[in-house]
Amino acid sequence: MSNASDDLPFIALIDDDGHSAYLLTRMLKAHGAPEVKHFGSPEAGESFLADCLADVEREWPGLVIVDLKAHSGANLEFVARNHARLRQKGVPLVVMTQTTDRTGRQSLHDAGAAAVFFRQADLDAYRHEAAAIVSFWARNQRLDAVGM
Repeated sequence: MSNASDDLPFIALIDDDGHSAYLLTRMLKAHGAPEVKHFGSPEAGESFLADCLADVEREWPGLVIVDLKAHSGANLEFVARNHARLRQKGVPLVVMTQTTDRTGRQSLHDAGAAAVFFRQADLDAYRHEAAAIVSFWARNQRLDAVGM
């Protein structure tokens, strides 16, 4: 979704539903997010993150958002596989998911998610969640980030 250069701040969005990714990207940008780079599968996202984080000369994402819908445990599986590598590099990993109970949220946090946000059917509620994600991104910026 973005052709931003490799040295500008960005958010990585791993979402296996192109329409959902498009809508979330538009909403994030409307609330002041930097560029959003979309990856349409967990494999594409993991491959990008592995390459990106291995290159110390390259800008790393300021935030990774995971919103996988392939099956009910897809987000949890992705977080469990990738949180350690991202945490080591100081990149927060958040999940966008259907509304869940405290146990479901706790499972995502225990697996390594820094925050959990919810998909919303109501447009105003969806805007609020997108604004909360951008606010989370802004509060968690690395001190060495430049070009903002």
